[in-house]
Amino acid sequence: MLSLVIPIYNEEKLIDELVRRTVTSIESITDDYEIIFVDDGSTDKSMDELLRHRELNRKIKVLSLSKNFGHQAAYTAGLEHASGDIIGMMDGDLQDPPELIPQMFRKITEEDFDIVSGKRTGRRGHVGRNLSAILFHLIFRNIGDIKNMENYGNYSLMKRIAADALLAMKEKVRYLPGLRTFIGFKQGSVEYVRDDRFKGRPKMTIRKLFSLASDAIFSFSRFPIVFCLILGTIGTLVFMAAGIYVIIAKVSGFAIPGWSSTLLSIYFLGSIQLVFLGILGEYVFRNYKESQNRPLYFVKKFYDDLLEK
Repeated sequence: MLSLVIPIYNEEKLIDELVRRTVTSIESITDDYEIIFVDDGSTDKSMDELLRHRELNRKIKVLSLSKNFGHQAAYTAGLEHASGDIIGMMDGDLQDPPELIPQMFRKITEEDFDIVSGKRTGRRGHVGRNLSAILFHLIFRNIGDIKNMENYGNYSLMKRIAADALLAMKEKVRYLPGLRTFIGFKQGSVEYVRDDRFKGRPKMTIRKLFSLASDAIFSFSRFPIVFCLILGTIGTLVFMAAGIYVIIAKVSGFAIPGWSSTLLSIYFLGSIQLVFLGILGEYVFRNYKESQNRPLYFVKKFYDDLLEK
């Protein structure tokens, strides 16, 4: 059985096309499937559209969350409610083409991969957003502790054993592409050019993309702490040299010109300390989020023939 999880947030304009292309793609390879749409607190008519399609196709299931919990939490909710032997994740904006699902499915069933992910070889759409994504993957490739995940997103299929391993990691601040790479298993990929949105405005704003990039870097890289160490070491060496210069100048009878060097020293050291406090504060906040141990999401209702609650 194939389960496909698709998070939805205010996507009423493209749900018809999303359902049509996804169902057509899946039914070209199997009749034993379920599509779990996770309504992540939509405020438009997305929920009504999803339930209308469910009446036409009972293999479509709808998981309604009590509010907007975010992209990664919505995926987690769908994965935890999926019952398939092979489980997939796909964004609901049609930037990841559903037509790739048969190719990914065959790589799992015929080539014995445990996980097959979509690898983006190019991007269509807004130039600024594409450049920011390219920049993030370039940075993460060089500073991340997890390698070989450049240009991978959420789009993927995985066997049940891999999905269970992914769900076994319970951290609250989640970056699923990184967690999916971290668990190991035999992983393959399918290359594609990521499309622009079919309709509507992007739901992942620059602020949300920056937050997701921060989650990836702070969760899978030691670079922020190493950066503090390097910057602190450079600052220490610079001001040791400056101190030696001042001592020599005093002994030699040279006057120290003005207050500019003193103020510059204070500002430089103060800036380093603020950077340190900001980075350490980010780690403290993330530890605090984990210690709260709040649920990632709450389910309002699950529209499923076996269990409607």
